[in-house]
Amino acid sequence: MRKTFKSSLVLIGLAITVLVMAACGNNDTAADKNAAGTNADSSHAGTTQVELTISAAASLTDALIEIQNMYKEKNPNVKLNFNFGASGALQRQIEQGAPADLFLSAAAKNLKALVDKQLIDTDKQTNLLSNELVVVVPADGGAALATEADLTNAEVKHVAIGIPESVPAGNYAKESLTNAKLWDSLQSKAVQGKDVRQVLQYVETGNADAGFVYKTDALTSDKVKIAFTVDPATYMAIQYPVGIVKATKHGKEAEDFYTYLQTQEALDVFLKFGFSVPAKQGA
Repeated sequence: MRKTFKSSLVLIGLAITVLVMAACGNNDTAADKNAAGTNADSSHAGTTQVELTISAAASLTDALIEIQNMYKEKNPNVKLNFNFGASGALQRQIEQGAPADLFLSAAAKNLKALVDKQLIDTDKQTNLLSNELVVVVPADGGAALATEADLTNAEVKHVAIGIPESVPAGNYAKESLTNAKLWDSLQSKAVQGKDVRQVLQYVETGNADAGFVYKTDALTSDKVKIAFTVDPATYMAIQYPVGIVKATKHGKEAEDFYTYLQTQEALDVFLKFGFSVPAKQGA
Protein backbone atom coordinates (compact mmCIF):
# COMPACT_ATOMS: atom_id res chain seq x y z
CA MET A 1 0.00 0.00 0.00
CA ARG A 2 2.78 2.41 0.95
CA LYS A 3 4.65 1.44 -2.16
CA THR A 4 1.63 2.23 -4.30
CA PHE A 5 1.18 5.59 -2.57
CA LYS A 6 4.82 6.50 -3.12
CA SER A 7 4.55 5.53 -6.78
CA SER A 8 1.52 7.78 -7.15
CA LEU A 9 3.42 10.70 -5.63
CA VAL A 10 6.29 10.13 -8.03
CA LEU A 11 3.93 10.10 -11.00
CA ILE A 12 2.20 13.28 -9.82
CA GLY A 13 5.57 14.99 -9.41
CA LEU A 14 6.64 14.00 -12.89
CA ALA A 15 3.37 15.28 -14.33
CA ILE A 16 3.79 18.66 -12.62
CA THR A 17 7.36 18.92 -13.91
CA VAL A 18 6.21 18.21 -17.48
CA LEU A 19 3.46 20.82 -17.22
CA VAL A 20 5.87 23.47 -15.88
CA MET A 21 8.38 22.75 -18.62
CA ALA A 22 5.68 22.93 -21.29
CA ALA A 23 4.48 26.26 -19.95
CA CYS A 24 7.98 27.65 -19.95
CA GLY A 25 8.47 26.35 -23.49
CA ASN A 26 5.30 28.09 -24.66
CA ASN A 27 6.40 31.35 -23.05
CA ASP A 28 9.78 31.10 -24.70
CA THR A 29 8.14 30.38 -28.07
CA ALA A 30 5.83 33.36 -27.67
CA ALA A 31 8.74 35.54 -26.66
CA ASP A 32 10.72 34.29 -29.65
CA LYS A 33 7.76 35.01 -31.94
CA ASN A 34 7.33 38.47 -30.50
CA ALA A 35 11.02 39.17 -30.90
CA ALA A 36 10.97 37.85 -34.44
CA GLY A 37 7.91 39.95 -35.20
CA THR A 38 9.57 43.03 -33.77
CA ASN A 39 12.68 42.40 -35.82
CA ALA A 40 10.59 41.82 -38.95
CA ASP A 41 8.69 45.03 -38.33
CA SER A 42 11.93 46.91 -37.80
CA SER A 43 13.37 45.41 -40.96
CA HIS A 44 10.21 46.28 -42.92
CA ALA A 45 10.20 49.79 -41.52
CA GLY A 46 13.73 50.25 -42.73
CA THR A 47 12.71 49.42 -46.31
CA THR A 48 9.35 51.18 -46.44
CA GLN A 49 8.89 52.49 -49.95
CA VAL A 50 7.93 56.12 -50.47
CA GLU A 51 5.98 56.94 -53.61
CA LEU A 52 6.41 60.34 -55.23
CA THR A 53 3.99 61.64 -57.84
CA ILE A 54 5.57 63.95 -60.39
CA SER A 55 3.28 65.88 -62.72
CA ALA A 56 5.35 66.57 -65.81
CA ALA A 57 4.94 68.03 -69.28
CA ALA A 58 4.42 65.32 -71.93
CA SER A 59 7.52 66.44 -73.81
CA LEU A 60 9.66 65.26 -70.88
CA THR A 61 8.41 61.67 -71.07
CA ASP A 62 11.41 59.90 -72.60
CA ALA A 63 14.05 61.74 -70.59
CA LEU A 64 12.25 61.28 -67.28
CA ILE A 65 11.66 57.57 -67.83
CA GLU A 66 15.41 57.12 -68.26
CA ILE A 67 16.08 59.23 -65.18
CA GLN A 68 13.49 57.18 -63.29
CA ASN A 69 15.52 54.01 -63.88
CA MET A 70 18.77 55.70 -62.87
CA TYR A 71 17.25 57.14 -59.70
CA LYS A 72 15.75 53.79 -58.69
CA GLU A 73 19.19 52.16 -58.65
CA LYS A 74 20.50 54.68 -56.12
CA ASN A 75 17.24 55.12 -54.18
CA PRO A 76 15.45 51.75 -54.09
CA ASN A 77 13.12 52.94 -51.33
CA VAL A 78 11.68 55.71 -53.52
CA LYS A 79 9.22 54.95 -56.31
CA LEU A 80 8.69 57.68 -58.89
CA ASN A 81 5.22 57.81 -60.44
CA PHE A 82 4.87 60.19 -63.39
CA ASN A 83 1.70 61.93 -64.46
CA PHE A 84 2.44 63.17 -67.97
CA GLY A 85 0.21 65.64 -69.76
CA ALA A 86 -0.27 69.19 -70.98
CA SER A 87 1.21 71.70 -68.51
CA GLY A 88 -2.01 73.71 -68.31
CA ALA A 89 -4.07 70.63 -67.51
CA LEU A 90 -1.54 69.51 -64.88
CA GLN A 91 -1.61 72.98 -63.32
CA ARG A 92 -5.39 72.80 -62.95
CA GLN A 93 -5.18 69.33 -61.45
CA ILE A 94 -2.84 70.57 -58.73
CA GLU A 95 -5.05 73.60 -58.10
CA GLN A 96 -7.99 71.23 -57.61
CA GLY A 97 -6.10 69.16 -55.05
CA ALA A 98 -4.87 66.26 -57.16
CA PRO A 99 -1.94 64.48 -55.46
CA ALA A 100 1.42 65.71 -56.66
CA ASP A 101 4.81 66.12 -55.02
CA LEU A 102 6.63 67.95 -57.84
CA PHE A 103 5.57 69.82 -60.97
CA LEU A 104 7.69 70.08 -64.12
CA SER A 105 6.10 72.48 -66.56
CA ALA A 106 6.88 73.30 -70.19
CA ALA A 107 6.00 76.93 -69.56
CA ALA A 108 7.01 79.31 -66.80
CA LYS A 109 3.49 80.77 -66.53
CA ASN A 110 1.96 77.48 -65.40
CA LEU A 111 4.35 77.05 -62.51
CA LYS A 112 4.19 80.75 -61.65
CA ALA A 113 0.41 80.46 -61.34
CA LEU A 114 0.90 77.84 -58.62
CA VAL A 115 3.51 79.99 -56.88
CA ASP A 116 1.09 82.94 -56.94
CA LYS A 117 -1.59 80.74 -55.36
CA GLN A 118 0.93 79.67 -52.71
CA LEU A 119 0.77 76.03 -53.80
CA ILE A 120 4.52 76.01 -54.53
CA ASP A 121 7.16 77.86 -52.49
CA THR A 122 9.14 80.51 -54.32
CA ASP A 123 12.39 79.16 -52.88
CA LYS A 124 11.58 75.59 -53.97
CA GLN A 125 11.31 76.18 -57.71
CA THR A 126 13.86 76.80 -60.43
CA ASN A 127 14.16 77.05 -64.19
CA LEU A 128 15.56 73.65 -65.14
CA LEU A 129 15.64 73.41 -68.95
CA SER A 130 14.94 75.17 -72.23
CA ASN A 131 13.79 73.94 -75.63
CA GLU A 132 13.12 74.97 -79.26
CA LEU A 133 9.95 74.97 -81.35
CA VAL A 134 10.09 73.24 -84.73
CA VAL A 135 7.72 72.23 -87.50
CA VAL A 136 7.79 68.57 -88.49
CA VAL A 137 6.46 66.73 -91.53
CA PRO A 138 6.17 62.99 -92.28
CA ALA A 139 9.59 61.43 -92.86
CA ASP A 140 8.50 59.71 -96.06
CA GLY A 141 7.77 62.40 -98.59
CA GLY A 142 6.54 65.22 -96.43
CA ALA A 143 5.83 68.64 -97.92
CA ALA A 144 8.83 70.84 -98.60
CA LEU A 145 8.46 73.61 -96.03
CA ALA A 146 11.01 76.28 -95.15
CA THR A 147 8.98 78.90 -93.29
CA GLU A 148 5.66 79.29 -91.51
CA ALA A 149 4.32 81.06 -94.62
CA ASP A 150 4.69 77.77 -96.52
CA LEU A 151 1.97 76.28 -94.30
CA THR A 152 -0.55 78.24 -96.36
CA ASN A 153 0.39 76.29 -99.51
CA ALA A 154 -2.42 74.26 -101.05
CA GLU A 155 -0.54 70.97 -100.62
CA VAL A 156 -0.72 71.42 -96.83
CA LYS A 157 -4.24 70.32 -95.86
CA HIS A 158 -3.89 69.90 -92.09
CA VAL A 159 -1.56 71.55 -89.57
CA ALA A 160 -1.40 70.00 -86.09
CA ILE A 161 -1.03 72.27 -83.09
CA GLY A 162 -1.50 71.80 -79.36
CA ILE A 163 -4.56 73.42 -77.80
CA PRO A 164 -3.12 76.89 -77.07
CA GLU A 165 -5.08 77.32 -73.83
CA SER A 166 -3.57 74.25 -72.18
CA VAL A 167 -0.60 73.09 -74.27
CA PRO A 168 2.46 75.35 -74.02
CA ALA A 169 3.80 74.21 -77.42
CA GLY A 170 0.48 75.22 -78.93
CA ASN A 171 0.60 78.56 -77.21
CA TYR A 172 4.15 79.21 -78.46
CA ALA A 173 3.02 78.26 -81.98
CA LYS A 174 0.01 80.54 -81.79
CA GLU A 175 2.20 83.40 -80.61
CA SER A 176 4.63 82.90 -83.47
CA LEU A 177 1.91 82.55 -86.12
CA THR A 178 0.11 85.60 -84.76
CA ASN A 179 3.30 87.65 -85.04
CA ALA A 180 3.67 86.40 -88.61
CA LYS A 181 0.01 87.35 -89.26
CA LEU A 182 -0.78 83.76 -90.23
CA TRP A 183 -2.86 82.54 -87.28
CA ASP A 184 -6.27 83.49 -88.64
CA SER A 185 -5.60 82.24 -92.16
CA LEU A 186 -4.50 78.81 -90.87
CA GLN A 187 -7.52 78.17 -88.66
CA SER A 188 -9.32 76.17 -91.36
CA LYS A 189 -6.32 73.79 -91.52
CA ALA A 190 -5.72 73.50 -87.78
CA VAL A 191 -5.98 70.12 -86.05
CA GLN A 192 -5.63 70.54 -82.28
CA GLY A 193 -3.96 68.03 -79.97
CA LYS A 194 -4.43 67.57 -76.22
CA ASP A 195 -0.66 67.63 -75.73
CA VAL A 196 2.49 67.88 -77.81
CA ARG A 197 2.84 64.11 -78.09
CA GLN A 198 -0.57 63.85 -79.72
CA VAL A 199 0.48 66.53 -82.21
CA LEU A 200 3.54 64.44 -83.03
CA GLN A 201 1.34 61.38 -83.46
CA TYR A 202 -0.94 63.22 -85.90
CA VAL A 203 2.05 63.87 -88.17
CA GLU A 204 3.49 60.37 -87.69
CA THR A 205 0.21 58.77 -88.80
CA GLY A 206 -0.37 61.13 -91.70
CA ASN A 207 -3.42 62.73 -90.11
CA ALA A 208 -1.62 66.05 -90.42
CA ASP A 209 0.79 67.28 -93.08
CA ALA A 210 2.77 69.34 -90.59
CA GLY A 211 2.84 70.00 -86.86
CA PHE A 212 4.36 72.30 -84.27
CA VAL A 213 6.33 70.34 -81.66
CA TYR A 214 9.44 70.76 -79.57
CA LYS A 215 12.80 69.86 -81.03
CA THR A 216 13.10 67.17 -78.36
CA ASP A 217 9.86 65.50 -79.49
CA ALA A 218 10.96 65.51 -83.12
CA LEU A 219 14.21 63.75 -82.16
CA THR A 220 12.32 60.85 -80.52
CA SER A 221 10.60 59.78 -83.76
CA ASP A 222 11.93 58.29 -86.98
CA LYS A 223 8.53 58.78 -88.60
CA VAL A 224 8.90 62.55 -88.86
CA LYS A 225 11.60 64.97 -89.92
CA ILE A 226 12.19 68.59 -88.99
CA ALA A 227 11.12 70.87 -91.84
CA PHE A 228 12.39 74.01 -90.14
CA THR A 229 13.07 75.59 -86.76
CA VAL A 230 10.63 78.33 -85.82
CA ASP A 231 12.33 81.71 -85.36
CA PRO A 232 12.83 81.99 -81.56
CA ALA A 233 12.41 85.77 -81.82
CA THR A 234 8.73 85.26 -82.66
CA TYR A 235 7.67 83.62 -79.40
CA MET A 236 8.48 83.72 -75.70
CA ALA A 237 11.50 81.70 -74.62
CA ILE A 238 10.61 78.09 -73.82
CA GLN A 239 11.41 77.36 -70.19
CA TYR A 240 10.91 74.20 -68.14
CA PRO A 241 10.67 75.13 -64.46
CA VAL A 242 10.36 72.56 -61.68
CA GLY A 243 8.91 73.11 -58.22
CA ILE A 244 7.97 71.20 -55.07
CA VAL A 245 4.26 71.19 -54.31
CA LYS A 246 3.56 72.46 -50.78
CA ALA A 247 0.99 69.74 -50.13
CA THR A 248 3.57 66.96 -50.46
CA LYS A 249 3.59 64.46 -47.61
CA HIS A 250 7.15 63.45 -48.42
CA GLY A 251 9.08 66.68 -48.12
CA LYS A 252 12.54 65.16 -47.73
CA GLU A 253 12.18 62.69 -50.60
CA ALA A 254 10.63 65.36 -52.85
CA GLU A 255 13.50 67.73 -52.13
CA ASP A 256 16.05 64.98 -52.74
CA PHE A 257 14.62 64.32 -56.21
CA TYR A 258 14.29 68.05 -56.90
CA THR A 259 17.99 68.40 -56.12
CA TYR A 260 18.90 65.33 -58.17
CA LEU A 261 17.23 66.76 -61.27
CA GLN A 262 19.73 69.61 -61.11
CA THR A 263 22.79 67.36 -60.93
CA GLN A 264 25.04 66.94 -63.94
CA GLU A 265 24.07 63.26 -64.13
CA ALA A 266 20.41 64.11 -64.66
CA LEU A 267 21.11 67.12 -66.87
CA ASP A 268 23.23 64.94 -69.16
CA VAL A 269 20.14 62.81 -69.83
CA PHE A 270 18.09 65.88 -70.72
CA LEU A 271 20.88 67.09 -73.00
CA LYS A 272 20.97 63.71 -74.72
CA PHE A 273 17.28 64.11 -75.59
CA GLY A 274 17.85 67.55 -77.09
CA PHE A 275 17.03 69.88 -74.22
CA SER A 276 19.24 72.82 -73.34
CA VAL A 277 20.35 73.92 -69.90
CA PRO A 278 19.83 77.63 -69.31
CA ALA A 279 22.68 79.63 -67.83
CA LYS A 280 22.18 80.25 -64.13
CA GLN A 281 21.95 83.81 -62.96
CA GLY A 282 25.28 85.01 -61.72
CA ALA A 283 27.09 82.18 -63.48
